[in-house]
Formats: sequence, structure tokens, C-alpha cells
Amino acid sequence: MYLAGLGLVLSLIVHISALLGLPSPFGAISWGLHIGIFVVWIPAVIVMNSLVKDFKQKDLWKAALRACPKWMKYLTYFFFGYAILNFVLFVIMDISDGSGKGSGSGTPSNVYRGFSGHWMAFYCVAMAILYSAIHVKEHDEARRCPNGHPVGPSAKFCEECGTKIVELQQTR
Repeated sequence: MYLAGLGLVLSLIVHISALLGLPSPFGAISWGLHIGIFVVWIPAVIVMNSLVKDFKQKDLWKAALRACPKWMKYLTYFFFGYAILNFVLFVIMDISDGSGKGSGSGTPSNVYRGFSGHWMAFYCVAMAILYSAIHVKEHDEARRCPNGHPVGPSAKFCEECGTKIVELQQTR
């Protein structure tokens, strides 16, 4: 989780530098962030499979991120959406440069901007999944119906009394 957080911060630094038209402060080593995604993403996917095994496919992300604080969920959704927008802008800027060379032919800062948008999304998702995995047991054990009965992680109604489950606001 901490390694994914570090990757997120470093890719954010590369991205901001690229947006400002500056060279990456890490130079060619910045491309290590591309490889680093696999270091955190493979464990995140394995952990995610165990987090979502008792849930329906449509609730995949809700299940995977259920133990995350709201700000972390919103940050994850933001970076995911931003990666899509950033990629579209990257392609448009690359096509409009007039070189006719295709994707990646732009300036080095534009190329870093294009890639770092995806790095941020992948690192943030991995960080959130791994955070959720660390805290899921306490989160799931704390789920109770309004009458105090313990309920399962995917229950919408209490198995004992049938009362609708109302999710409590997370304070983390």
C-alpha cells in the first residue's frame, strides 16, 4: 500500500512537471514508474479477488473499496476519470502537432504527461485496494443492523430480523 502511495506521489510530480512543460525531475528514471505499476498492481489484483468473491459483479468496485474512507474512494474515482480525459487530450495534442508520426511523437513533456496520467490512476487504485484489504476485517465486523445484529459484508437486509441495512458514515 505504501509503495503504491509513493508511486502515486512520484507520478503526480512527473505529471505536474509535464503540465508545466518542464522536464521530469527524475529524468529517464521516471520510466521506472511504468514498471513499478506491475509491482503493486499484481498483488492488488490478487487481493481484490479475495475482497470481491462474495459479491455480485456489478458491486465489484464497491466491494473492493468498501473499507476505504470516502476521500480515498473519491480520489480513486477522480484519478481514474482524469486518466481517461488526459489520454483523450494526449491523443488530440499528438494528432494536432502535425508531424504525422502518430502517438508518442510529441514533446518529451507531452509524452510524460500522457503516460503519467495512467500511472496515477493505477497507483491510486492499487493503493485503495490494498488499504481496503488491510482494513476490511474491522469494517466487515463493525457492520450491524439498526437492531445491533451482525450482518455480512454484502447484506442489504439483516439476516436475523429483516431490517434494512443503513451504512454509517465513515469517519476515517
